[in-house]
Amino acid sequence: MNQIKKICRNIDPFSLRVRLTIGVAAVSALGLGSLAIWTSWEMQQILIDSHKHSIEQIATRLPRDVQLYSEMLPPETGLQKAINNLTSANTLLWVKNPESKMLVKSTIGNLLSDSTAAELMSLTEMPAKPQVHKVSQRYFVLYCNSLRVQGKVLGNLFVVQDITYEQTMFQAMLRSLSIASVLAILMISVAIAFYIKRSLQPLRQLSQMTEVISAEDLPEAHLYLDNAPSEVKELTQTFNMMLSRLSQSWEQERQFVSNVSHELRTPLTIVHGYLQSVLRRQNNLTEIQREALETAASEAERTIRLLQDLLDLARADSGYLHFRIEPCVLNDLVAEVVTMAKKYSDRTIIIESKNESLLVKADYNRLKQVLLNLIDNAVKYSQPDTTVIVKLYQQEESAIIQVRDKGYGIPLQHQSRIFERFYRVDEARTSSTGGCGLGLSIVKTLVEGMDGSVTVRSRLSEGSVFTITLPALGTRRQGG
Repeated sequence: MNQIKKICRNIDPFSLRVRLTIGVAAVSALGLGSLAIWTSWEMQQILIDSHKHSIEQIATRLPRDVQLYSEMLPPETGLQKAINNLTSANTLLWVKNPESKMLVKSTIGNLLSDSTAAELMSLTEMPAKPQVHKVSQRYFVLYCNSLRVQGKVLGNLFVVQDITYEQTMFQAMLRSLSIASVLAILMISVAIAFYIKRSLQPLRQLSQMTEVISAEDLPEAHLYLDNAPSEVKELTQTFNMMLSRLSQSWEQERQFVSNVSHELRTPLTIVHGYLQSVLRRQNNLTEIQREALETAASEAERTIRLLQDLLDLARADSGYLHFRIEPCVLNDLVAEVVTMAKKYSDRTIIIESKNESLLVKADYNRLKQVLLNLIDNAVKYSQPDTTVIVKLYQQEESAIIQVRDKGYGIPLQHQSRIFERFYRVDEARTSSTGGCGLGLSIVKTLVEGMDGSVTVRSRLSEGSVFTITLPALGTRRQGG
């Protein structure tokens, strides 16, 4: 039962496989059902026709026998003898006058019980054409017609044939046919489901192949399927052409970002330097001029940082972002970063670590950039009276760095996308803090470039924890 529930949960009612299976199964059921109904109707007609022919023979022969016997016997005796001659084990006859009074009836040879025979003879109306009726849990073909002898109507002739055995066999065969049809439909549906699954396998393979293609794989990405239908091969070729166009567009975009960042960074750096130089000689400046120059210098500095981030990302995408991976004492690096961060913020920043030096394999300057970014985020997105905690510890063969804040927190639906480029959780709040949505993307790029990983865990109104994992080389006691 659990297996069935699991299978049902895995079935997608909107998938092409399910739709094709249901459609073909429905057509098969309609075809087999129609065939079964037509077959049963034909068999019923054959059964009725055979008894109809027998009854018609009786209705044709009886007037001749009555006329023959009436020449030798009294009319009523001759009629009785003619009826008895045509009576058999499964056939019952009787004649009633126009006033529905019984004239004669079968008295020998019939195997029907008296109660059944009486119930049949009590019927006042019967079909003029042979029809099947159920009486007393038995099946009969009923027939009624006027009896004419030498042009004179003697009364109404009633003929009844017992077809209980044939009808029972027919119903049993009909049940068997229905069961066989249902089983056939089920077997056909299962066979169709497996066939459709196999036929759609190339599409599934195509989906799996395209699912793992990333932006970095675009230049070398090429899809190929063996023994696929022609339509799927055409779709594969279309995908390959689309991947080629995407690769060209992606390369052009990266080249454009790299060129623009590189070309703009130098003049903006010069502008920023001139602004700082003028601000240092601010004796001749009015208050309004000084504020305007400070704003311009701040915006120039922010734009330079943005261009540097874009340039780093473009280099990383192109594979030109180089790392100097070497052993680093993590405790010293974190202490240096925290000291730098305190100069630009009056926030309390605490380092939590054991009394030992933790060695890691990393690029010293890149890791400083990562930690400054995370601490800067923690300061920006938390209340001024809260503490930022940087925690260090070793877990098996990895060094763990955690940056904790007690800020606003990140909604759960945004946490999976927080490291995407230009992604902002709150546009209004980010704009007010000067962010452009690249900081965490830079963090992820740099950490992964040092064979590490970065994750986030956050709750609204409780704060966030960014965790960096790097390869560890062991520990060294302080003073050792």
